[in-house]
Amino acid sequence: MMVSKELYRECMKGTTTVGLVCRDGVVLATDRRATMGNLVADKEAKKLYKIDDYIAMTVAGSVGDAQALVRWISAEAKLYKLRTGNYMPPHSCATLLSNILHGSRYFPFLTQLLVGGYDHLYGPKLFSLDPLGGVNEETSFTATGSGSPTALGVLESEYRRNMGVRKGRDLAVKALLSAMERDAFSGNGISLGVVDKNGVKIYSEKEVNRLIKRIKKK
Repeated sequence: MMVSKELYRECMKGTTTVGLVCRDGVVLATDRRATMGNLVADKEAKKLYKIDDYIAMTVAGSVGDAQALVRWISAEAKLYKLRTGNYMPPHSCATLLSNILHGSRYFPFLTQLLVGGYDHLYGPKLFSLDPLGGVNEETSFTATGSGSPTALGVLESEYRRNMGVRKGRDLAVKALLSAMERDAFSGNGISLGVVDKNGVKIYSEKEVNRLIKRIKKK
């Protein structure tokens, strides 16, 4: 599967997002900086969204395109629950987003997405989607955005299969911190979320700051 160089460059202009599959859940993390060229346009940008009780999503790329997709898929998840009485499975959410993106391939959404969720039959699930609708199920970890090469270096060296959410959470924060040190388009704090059998938990700024202090002391 290939994405054009122009689309890839557009989606890689800013942001670092990270996703990890753990034994008992999925960890998602992003930085909070939004840029317009060399200008830091927003220091508290939202890039981590709760889509449903058991699905969360990170976004990288064009802010407007990402927000439109979040509104779209959040509405579809609610409609799915109304029609079936059940929560939308993570795989169904990723497939629907893939169809939406592919249907707009001639006027593409300039985004890279990570969809993380918990399926009560199949456990934690993580999917990455490119701007043209290509979808990959990730069985370990992934990262997107301009800071992803640095983040992936940390993940490659320290990720372990079957690690728990607590260790995965610390590793995601460590990878983000490393990316923020070297990528000028990533920074201004970290948004962190976990999806497990209890649902989506988005950590508060205070909770994240405590994690950062503890990790930096190691």
